[in-house]
Amino acid sequence: MTTRRAFLETTAAILVSPRGLRSAARLPIGFSTLGCPAWTWKQILDFAQAHDYAAIELRGIQKNMDLTLTPELSRDGGRIEESKRELRERGLKVSDLGASAQLHEQDPAKRAAQLDEARRFIDLAETLRAPYVRVFGNNYVKGVPRDMMLAHIARGLRELGDYARPKGVTVLIESHGDFTDSPSLLALLEQAASPAVALLWDAHHTFVSGKEQPEDTVRQLGRYIRHVHLKDSVPSAATAGGRRYVLTGTGEVPVRRQVEALARSSYRGYYNFEWEKRWHPEIEEPEVAFAQFATVAAGYLRQAGVAELPAQ
Repeated sequence: MTTRRAFLETTAAILVSPRGLRSAARLPIGFSTLGCPAWTWKQILDFAQAHDYAAIELRGIQKNMDLTLTPELSRDGGRIEESKRELRERGLKVSDLGASAQLHEQDPAKRAAQLDEARRFIDLAETLRAPYVRVFGNNYVKGVPRDMMLAHIARGLRELGDYARPKGVTVLIESHGDFTDSPSLLALLEQAASPAVALLWDAHHTFVSGKEQPEDTVRQLGRYIRHVHLKDSVPSAATAGGRRYVLTGTGEVPVRRQVEALARSSYRGYYNFEWEKRWHPEIEEPEVAFAQFATVAAGYLRQAGVAELPAQ
């Protein structure tokens, strides 16, 4: 097994190598900035390029979780245009934006604030030419019947889809929180009934919390899946939630089978690594986890017959 020191040494070598200065064909892998909360914008871009990532999922930059308030994505002084140029120069795409909006809120003022956040992220996605904005369901509210809860969330999704569609953006509900089983997610997506609403499949959650095998999830929801979160874990009584995240392929989550199930379907999106370092500071550093995922995921994708993307 490759050691932490070896990963760091390899990273340093790649960052100073000539290869790091040009764009090349890459497999459709990405990572979420949730995994590198201390990195600057430039560190994020340089690491992604050096390790042959094709895309970045923006979920906060350093201390800013609201992307619409980050200096790097500000219109002031043309900073967002500079950031777009820096992405192009490295052959990178923004796969999606991760909003925190939760559509289960019942209080009208709280619900309006959640929808407002989602719209601001949709506006930003349009400017960045990012195709997707992620939102959450997120919870069943005590005392609210299940069918009413599903209808309430679906109305919010449809409203956001109506706003996003003219802007060329699709709203993705993530399999997260209380919504990690295919029947509930399918009901939400069918009730939303919008061409601008689809699914972000967090494959860890449907396996661990939803108790579903990846092949079954893809069979039921595959036509709605536009983006995916991949991560591995093991049971841990000492960790909140009863699971501890571990390097890809070293835990109990069938990440290879999740990749294979997607590859056999009509899925054409990115295979994205969501390393939750921001919420779990005790897990491995991003320099190690991101590099290891790039290596392991590349092997899974090649064996599954997933082709490289053309050079940007």
